[in-house]
Amino acid sequence: MVNKIWGFFIIIGVVFGLINGNIEIINIEIIESTKTALEMIFRMFPIITLWVGIMNIAKVSGLIGKLTKLISPLLKKLFPEIPKDHESFGFIASNIIVNMLGLGSAATPFGLKAMKSLQTLNKEKDTATRSMITFLVLNTSGVTIVPTTVISLRMMYGSVNPTEIIITALLATICSTIGGLIIDRILYKISR
Repeated sequence: MVNKIWGFFIIIGVVFGLINGNIEIINIEIIESTKTALEMIFRMFPIITLWVGIMNIAKVSGLIGKLTKLISPLLKKLFPEIPKDHESFGFIASNIIVNMLGLGSAATPFGLKAMKSLQTLNKEKDTATRSMITFLVLNTSGVTIVPTTVISLRMMYGSVNPTEIIITALLATICSTIGGLIIDRILYKISR
């Protein structure tokens, strides 16, 4: 659906440019935007690679496992339907921890594994369970301690203090997570 929307915007823009006789501007923008996108990739790749490497070190050293045990009591309260020692707790915890470090792309595999694991507990395979919905809310609104992607973009564009957004991002993501979980619980009680 999103691809269709973007495709529609591109077609409308090109048609509008043709009607107004601005085909040269369209060509220049196409070339400039691809150049900018490639520059962004080359500038952000080392930073993302560094953080993914740090996460792999944290995983191998057992830090992720310790953090998982630390947040597991909270997860058991948020996901009461999941059996006590089910594997999905580990995937959910890993996803949350990696998202907290601002590495959404590195958290995606954990999120997919968590959903696949939660699906094994699902009796109605074509309908999301309460745990699946709650996990989706947590994953989407997740608390971010270090917004690495935003910091790297700020660095790329010459920000004087690229890390000054950490506290603001932390407060915003805490509020979005709490708000999302409250709405999740309210809608669950209404649907019962």
